[in-house]
Amino acid sequence: QAFEKVNTATALWMRPRTKITDEEYQEFYKHIAHDFQDSMLWSHNRVEGKREYTSLLFIPARPPFDLWNRESPRGLKLYVQRVFIMDDADQFLPLYLRFIRGVVDSNDLSLNVSRELLQHDETVEAIRGALTKRVLDMLTKLAADDSEKYQAFWNEFGNVIKEGPGEDPSNKEKISSLLRFSTTHTGNDLKDQSLADYIGRMKEGQDKIYFVTADSFRAAASSPHLEVFKKKDIEVLLLGDTIDEWLMGHLRDYEGLSLRDIRRGELDLGTDDSAKDKKTDDEAGEYDAFLARVREHLDSEVDQVRLTDRLTDSPACLAIGEYDMGEQMKRIMEAAGQTAPDSRPTFEINVDHPLIQRLQNETDDQRFEDLTRVLFDQASLSEGRQLADPGSYVQRLNRLLVDFNA
Repeated sequence: QAFEKVNTATALWMRPRTKITDEEYQEFYKHIAHDFQDSMLWSHNRVEGKREYTSLLFIPARPPFDLWNRESPRGLKLYVQRVFIMDDADQFLPLYLRFIRGVVDSNDLSLNVSRELLQHDETVEAIRGALTKRVLDMLTKLAADDSEKYQAFWNEFGNVIKEGPGEDPSNKEKISSLLRFSTTHTGNDLKDQSLADYIGRMKEGQDKIYFVTADSFRAAASSPHLEVFKKKDIEVLLLGDTIDEWLMGHLRDYEGLSLRDIRRGELDLGTDDSAKDKKTDDEAGEYDAFLARVREHLDSEVDQVRLTDRLTDSPACLAIGEYDMGEQMKRIMEAAGQTAPDSRPTFEINVDHPLIQRLQNETDDQRFEDLTRVLFDQASLSEGRQLADPGSYVQRLNRLLVDFNA
């Protein structure tokens, strides 16, 4: 009986003008997707004109078990002139939409078409572009009409959609509007805030979208780089997924606003009062000898040592260069067997912090070196870096604890 229902649905989907019930669509979906649960959304469409094809696309309610295996068979079932040709025709959708299930029937392809021919066919390219746009439009409409249902989709497939800006630049704007993030505005790890939501809450004079990446939401939410943003009540996107640094490397901007990693380069908040916290040249000059002394002990590990305008509560932090690779991307490259480019961070010091003031007044060279190294290692840990020599860090910390308590 189930087989007969599937055959009936297979015959019906090729004739969009025939009234088909949702139950028949779902029956067909379960057959082609091997899923026991109904799909979340479907779209049935027939195109006539220069190219003629019929498509039926389903968005699953839950991800397939092999979602993260990019090499596994995927794609739509291909028919040509209502004759079944092949399963898993992956040329009709980009890789970041590999969770989509469905069928496509074209009148313009040859019955003896092969996978090799599909890769170099203009008709296939045109259908691929149209189907990709249709899926993105389906998701955009879902996000606008049913935020709760879209949130359920994002929780399951969000990290796959994040591959889109890098793989499909022509649809970057559409994909960007679908992204959801955790932010300091909500303060929880639920990724339910869009870039449009962020822009709607921006402070007057703010000209950038700020974000911070880390190994987890907790690490991002406790980053010392957030301190000045909390002080000025400026919202920051909290990115804790492995793919986030790669995503932001391709996203770059949204609706004319650049996206700014708050860990990179010198900080410019783009607000009228942002310059008030910067020390004057005369004030900064008072610390030149102290900074040079710190640099002497960290020379092989840092690019430079400078005063910070990022920190209010922490003694020190690490900033990376504008074009240097972050720790997340380095780990991704190393896991793939590639060598990450060498780069050194900038060590930024908060001279208003009691520990830095104690360091500045320290006359014993050994204690000065120990405290400098401990502050640097703590800043490294807060960035998610691995210490090159954890044992030495513990020994230095123990010596300082004994000396300070003496």
